[in-house]
Amino acid sequence: MDLNKIFMKNATPTKVGGQAVLEGLMMRGSRAMAVAVRRPDGDVHLAVEPLAAPGSWKKWPIVRGVVSFVSSLVTGTRILMYSSDVLENCADAEGKSYYEDDKLTLWLNEKFGKEKANTIMTYVSVLLSILLTVGVFIILPTWVMSLLKRAGIENAVLLNLIEGLLRICMFVIYVSLISKMPDIRRTFMYHGAEHKTIHCYENGLELTPANAQQFYTLHPRCGTSFLMFVMVISLLVFSLLGWPNLAARIVSRLLLIPVIAGLSYELLQFTGRHDGKCVRALSMPGILLQKLTTKEPTDDMVEVAIIAVKAVLPSHEDPSVPVDYWVGRVTPAGEYIKDEEATEKYRADREKK
Repeated sequence: MDLNKIFMKNATPTKVGGQAVLEGLMMRGSRAMAVAVRRPDGDVHLAVEPLAAPGSWKKWPIVRGVVSFVSSLVTGTRILMYSSDVLENCADAEGKSYYEDDKLTLWLNEKFGKEKANTIMTYVSVLLSILLTVGVFIILPTWVMSLLKRAGIENAVLLNLIEGLLRICMFVIYVSLISKMPDIRRTFMYHGAEHKTIHCYENGLELTPANAQQFYTLHPRCGTSFLMFVMVISLLVFSLLGWPNLAARIVSRLLLIPVIAGLSYELLQFTGRHDGKCVRALSMPGILLQKLTTKEPTDDMVEVAIIAVKAVLPSHEDPSVPVDYWVGRVTPAGEYIKDEEATEKYRADREKK
């Protein structure tokens, strides 16, 4: 692995970033967000929406990291569900939906209507994700360490360090296992396409699959690296708290999550915009973890990433460029076909929020 192709001195780091979704990607610029999803017929569904300017308090160090983390959870879940809706509405040659809702989703749609059902599922999904993360990766490791303490380990610092290492190992094993699932593997391939495309843009090259494919799927500003920073910083911080009873440990860890998330965000921003031996050392755990969360994409996946990036770049690079809602499809020939009805519906749905 050539680190000079990951930490590139001549690259111009930007705030353009995204997230892999079902058969596509979401990309965010400073003023617009776009989601591109590959349809079964080969066209790419594209939806663009303007982003509100962040309030001044969202620019405060540490605080902005917490806000960004929560916002990413909510927005990421919403966009993931949107991509599933796009695929659900696409039928193959036999008329069968490419992606079908499960029984719970169908019941919610019938009970509350699709719009309210999507809102409910978005926030419930975020809540369940937080509860699962807290339960499995925070409460469970510290409870396990209580058992080891009974086995004779008394040093508080050592117990906290072992707990942190256990948490990291559990997370790595979890990611490794889910990466073997076909659907997750394809999502990780789109994750790789996202990184390659951003590398291509930051290096000033024309956005083409051939240019993007020459780069690694690894990027210093990846959300995977953020999660690794969270676990490493929590390991260090918790080691300074001693070893009180189980309830006190759980409460202290929960209370410190926002602080740790904020610190991790600041560290991620710093390492994403600097280079040097220290920066590379700090970034390496996250870079190595990305070997699990990203996979080599196909050219058609990179094409989807390029479409999403190109949709947000004009307004990102030039503040005078207006941003409006746009929903439609992009043909393999590069023709953009706007769906006026879908655009107005998307506008109404977003403005209602």
